[in-house]
Amino acid sequence: MASCSIVIRAYNEEKYIGRLLTGIQQQTIKDVQVILVDSGSTDATVEIASHFSVDIVHIRPEDFTFGRSLNVGIAQATSELIVIASAHVYPVYPDWLEKLLAPFADPQIALTYGKQRGMETTKFSEHQIFQHWFPDHSIQRQPHPFCNNANAAIRRSLWEKYPYNETLTGLEDLAWARQVQEQGFLISYVAEAEIIHIHNETWRGVYNRYRREGMAFKQIYPQENFLLSDLTRLFFTNAINDMKAARKQKKLGEVLLDILRFRWLQFWGTYQGYRKSGPLTWQLKQAFYYPRNHLTPSPATTRLVKPIQYSELGAIESAKESPNE
Repeated sequence: MASCSIVIRAYNEEKYIGRLLTGIQQQTIKDVQVILVDSGSTDATVEIASHFSVDIVHIRPEDFTFGRSLNVGIAQATSELIVIASAHVYPVYPDWLEKLLAPFADPQIALTYGKQRGMETTKFSEHQIFQHWFPDHSIQRQPHPFCNNANAAIRRSLWEKYPYNETLTGLEDLAWARQVQEQGFLISYVAEAEIIHIHNETWRGVYNRYRREGMAFKQIYPQENFLLSDLTRLFFTNAINDMKAARKQKKLGEVLLDILRFRWLQFWGTYQGYRKSGPLTWQLKQAFYYPRNHLTPSPATTRLVKPIQYSELGAIESAKESPNE
């Protein structure tokens, strides 16, 4: 039995999947099972993954939800510890898996999740969100159910009792974490388990992401509301905070319009999601889950541990898309 099984959800990720799989090869934990759940990629994603030791599972695009993809992947896992990673992330350090899995020494820990950071091309407000959601200090026993399945790990035995909700448009991680917390289990945030998240989207993609998450949040917490007053308050509060941070970094003039646009789409999308929460149709799946483009990643270093040097390892990436490091 492998030390852990890593489940990766992918759709048209040829630019990044090779880097993630190379990063997994460089981990201090070597005996891992890697499962790629591909939801109909039309690019070289599957071909690139075939160069690595990966179990590839296919699902139809029309069957995809985040929860469905995870359930299909975890069903193929042979380990008790399941690591979940998006196909457009990659680990910064060779002890990523080691750090992410360490809290499971406590039998009450049901879920761990790690730090996420962007790169040079990440939108300014997205950087602020990463820093807010994923602080630089670990939280051994987190009191609330927030987590993120771009960089997380769970126990398979608990998944067997509580599979992921396949009807949600997003936030399947939050719904699962809330459920196991209600059963008395614990969540641990591990700041040292750091990944770079290539989360660059079109402006339409930003709106769709927060709209589908608004729909999902309303389904998970039906008693909650998101009013126009909430939209207005949160837009101005977050935009002003971002502008203050940008001024300190002496880049306000450069990013001001992007800050205003991002924060407006974030909260307008959330507002629309709350209003339109309902069945997940094929049309919504096409709008929500199939982004049209990404940008190229750039690594970050914040620890004394030497980061993985992907360019020196010859990570398999699409032609003419390799990042300069």
